[in-house]
Amino acid sequence: MRIATGPDAMWETVLSLHHLVSPSTFFGPWQRVTRRALAEARLGQDVHLLTALSPISAYFPDFLTPAGPVSDFGAGVEEVLSTSRSQLREEITLLADGRTDPPAWLDDISAGRSRALRRLGVALRRYHAVALAPYRTTVAAHIDRETTRHTERALGDGTEAVLGRLGPRLRWRPPVLEADYPFPKEIRLDGRGLCLVPSFFINYYPITLADPDLTPVLVYPVTRGPVWVPERCGTTSRRDDPLAELLGATRAALLRLLDEPATTTVLATRAHTSPSSVSRHTGALRRAGLVASDRRGMHVLHVRTSLGTALVHGR
Repeated sequence: MRIATGPDAMWETVLSLHHLVSPSTFFGPWQRVTRRALAEARLGQDVHLLTALSPISAYFPDFLTPAGPVSDFGAGVEEVLSTSRSQLREEITLLADGRTDPPAWLDDISAGRSRALRRLGVALRRYHAVALAPYRTTVAAHIDRETTRHTERALGDGTEAVLGRLGPRLRWRPPVLEADYPFPKEIRLDGRGLCLVPSFFINYYPITLADPDLTPVLVYPVTRGPVWVPERCGTTSRRDDPLAELLGATRAALLRLLDEPATTTVLATRAHTSPSSVSRHTGALRRAGLVASDRRGMHVLHVRTSLGTALVHGR
């Protein structure tokens, strides 16, 4: 048995979409703030694409949550975009099954067309930058507390003590771990082991991958209070985002968007700001040693330095 030692970036991203579109007591304040921020950033089409790919009440493709745990969001997105065409075709077919009028872009993703996959990557990055990145400290703190408790329990009382204390919706009845689930499902480990992934944004029920042949994973909710009121609350407060507190919201967003090299124009599109603003902010990041820039003909290509990457990931 393995336990993820930090937030799984892709699971948190996909599961947060479910709370964005459905009523929630605990996530209500976050939902209101995030909806407003997404609207102000004009990311409606991105959200529509992502929620169509990961519906809350039905199957969603396993390729959106690669085997992990995935601690680095940028690496997770690249893994999603490198999914084999056979897996894309199989899982998108399952997703579209029963839909009377599936959107045409589903066929493009199913076929692995590069333009459609680039569009998916842009949508994931934009959504994550607005909806999750400002709250990464809160999410990580909840999961750190969970894994610390399990680690101490495993060292003191053994693995079975951990399995017996995973929460009210999970029950250890040797040799079976039972979970409340919306429909009957059985997964036989057959010696493959199990990866436990504590999640902040998961709903009430634990969840696993749809394909039983993939690496066995069980995603389950961390211990939370009755309601979460983010300190940001739609104002200029940055206490929940130390990177923004240090650099400013725009520079922090640009630094996060540089998981892969990008031109000034591309960054301006992703950040929904002007190229002149991007040039000004990347200049400051460059002088601080966080970004390197190289002119390529008519364009300037920006690359995040190792120092910038370490800062983004809190190292």
